[in-house]
Amino acid sequence: MSASPQSSQELIYGCMGLGGSWSAEPYSSAQVDEAAAAVGAALEAGITLFDHADIYRNGKAEAVFGEVLAQTPGLRERIRLQTKCGIRLNEQGLGTYYDLSRGAILERVNESLARLRTDYVDVLMLHRPDPLMDPAEVASAVGQLMAEGKVRAVGVSNMSGPQIEMLQDRLETPVVANQLEMSLLARAWLESTVLVNHADGTDFSFPHGTVEHCVRKGITVQAYGALARGLYTGAPAAMPTAADSATAALVAALAAEQGTTGESILLGWLMKHPAGIAPVIGTANPGRIRACAGAAAVAAAMTRAQWYRLWITARGSDIP
Repeated sequence: MSASPQSSQELIYGCMGLGGSWSAEPYSSAQVDEAAAAVGAALEAGITLFDHADIYRNGKAEAVFGEVLAQTPGLRERIRLQTKCGIRLNEQGLGTYYDLSRGAILERVNESLARLRTDYVDVLMLHRPDPLMDPAEVASAVGQLMAEGKVRAVGVSNMSGPQIEMLQDRLETPVVANQLEMSLLARAWLESTVLVNHADGTDFSFPHGTVEHCVRKGITVQAYGALARGLYTGAPAAMPTAADSATAALVAALAAEQGTTGESILLGWLMKHPAGIAPVIGTANPGRIRACAGAAAVAAAMTRAQWYRLWITARGSDIP
């Protein structure tokens, strides 16, 4: 039996980069090998929760991961899996639309399970808010999937506190996670907490109170985009700002001072927050995955002044 669906202060491996291109072109054996290498590096870094979505690489991310599971006896029992549904791509003459109807949830979960070559996922995540969502329909689908043993817990992604509350009113199982874009670069979740009643607050659209709602209700906050797409750890940027360059220099200095990596500094900064943020690592580079292993230690050792210095340097101006 798998471990509990969620635990705080952990790293999550995001599998969106596995499986080759976003085209209809089939994945190759080399891409299966790439997925196996990424999974191996994640395990070496102490990661046991792997994040998917039905749309990632048009289903190929789940499929190559399923190949890795099939090739590695006992792996499924050592890890936890979560996948998402609710986004439809290039269907009905539309580039993107959302569908959290009962039938769509059941259909997409069964397709994901087939690609992943597993009988169940530990967490089913509802990928984005669907304005046409009927919470009773969602509850019915989730209830059926849980009764069939195909889903063990439910979470959401990109939802506000009130949206989660509306859904929770109908669900018979607690929402265990909310996945949001959060990093030293994507700071709207943080800026909203100090820019209440401040003119600059209009620059940030993050729904204030969402993180607080998750903390109050025991919902794990998962942070996607946590490494800021490599902006502060060496990835080339087309037009880096002065704040970007200063932040990259500060991250490197802190990493050298603490004998760790820039990746661990960035993730540790997130994990220092009392919300118990669980960062999602999206890179497929094994070396970069392993470079994240020290994040929890960095979070424990980081001082308040260091945490604030990173934030203020990244924003390029002092806080109010």
